[in-house]
Amino acid sequence: QVQLVESGGGLVQAGGSLRLSCAASGLIFSRYAMGWFRQTPGKERAFVAAINWSGTSTYFADSVKGRFTISRANAENTVYLQMNSLEPEDTAVYYCAADKIEFRPVVGAPPQVDFGSWGQGTQVTVSS
Repeated sequence: QVQLVESGGGLVQAGGSLRLSCAASGLIFSRYAMGWFRQTPGKERAFVAAINWSGTSTYFADSVKGRFTISRANAENTVYLQMNSLEPEDTAVYYCAADKIEFRPVVGAPPQVDFGSWGQGTQVTVSS
């Protein structure tokens, strides 16, 4: 059974930084692309960033490009989302997700249906 546990969320002032972590278990982590998504009340969950199985390919939503980076440590079964220059509009619950298919490349924003396992989410609040 795949488990994904996010951590690192919290309250930060606009312009600040946070690093989210997602610890994975129950899968051969190094074989799967990973993604980060976010959701605010009343809105659909939206793509933020994705990284391929080896960490050599990434993709970002336009709204976070240049401010967020995604990375992974396969030896530690962990994926990270470094968020810099945070804006109040970044306030959301952030979810990590694991791809359903091994070794799928990341060549654009992957749809949510590509991901078969999800974490419980971590709240990020950016104050103005």
